[in-house]
Amino acid sequence: MPWNEADRAKYDVIRARYASDMSEAEFALISPLLPPAKRRGRKQTDPQAILNALFYLIRCGCPWRYLPKDFPPFTTVQNRFYAWRDSGLWAQIVSVLVMAAREAEGREATPSAVVVDSQSVKTTEAGGPRGFDAGKKVKGRKRHLAVDTLGLPIECQITAASTQDRDALAPLLGAVRRKSPWVKMAFVDGGYQGDEAQRAAFEASRITVTIVKRTDKKVKEFVVLPKRWVVERTLGWINRARRLSKDFEATINSALAWLQLALAFLIMRRLARPKIRHA
Repeated sequence: MPWNEADRAKYDVIRARYASDMSEAEFALISPLLPPAKRRGRKQTDPQAILNALFYLIRCGCPWRYLPKDFPPFTTVQNRFYAWRDSGLWAQIVSVLVMAAREAEGREATPSAVVVDSQSVKTTEAGGPRGFDAGKKVKGRKRHLAVDTLGLPIECQITAASTQDRDALAPLLGAVRRKSPWVKMAFVDGGYQGDEAQRAAFEASRITVTIVKRTDKKVKEFVVLPKRWVVERTLGWINRARRLSKDFEATINSALAWLQLALAFLIMRRLARPKIRHA
């Protein structure tokens, strides 16, 4: 068979120093959004090297001090992570990448419908806000996601695991509305039932909530449910980031930044390597 661009992209990934390293095409998607280098003071570390280190951390799940020595010093990477976290950079990057990915699929840049679900994860001895999810029997935190019909993240929030899904719906959809004012419909599962919760969500966002219920028939095997499978697939994608297997962070802000970073990595790969999605 003749050599083609898909083969070239495949072997570029194999030849990379680490599989999580960015290609030039991937870095070009993010670099315009990075803050400019300071004109005074010490020469700053190459931002692509910082991003490669962060993507290595998110995929491998190692602690800061175990970052391989061919990356910049872990303190440099850590300080840049906190600076970008506090500036809200990752939320901006995810939003821009999502719009680009939607347009690449022939869709409008902003969606008209979202699918909502949550994921409870354990925390560690790092401390910070946490709670107990009685339904999932998990002590930790809960990730709330609203994705479009392609599974791309529109909004994500993190709370203590004790927060009920229906209580988190209004603030989540309110944030969706501020980001994507064209959203009119939200599909949710039975955990969001309740007239009061749906009324509060509509008042906060003007988004109509539709509950996708399970079938009444008793089935033992897994059943794919309309609409809901989209967000469940996105949660499955997130599980590929080993640093997110638990919530290791002491603060909600850091936990959210790592979640956004993992989502940005997935969308960046989707855009720059269309034949090798979610590598």
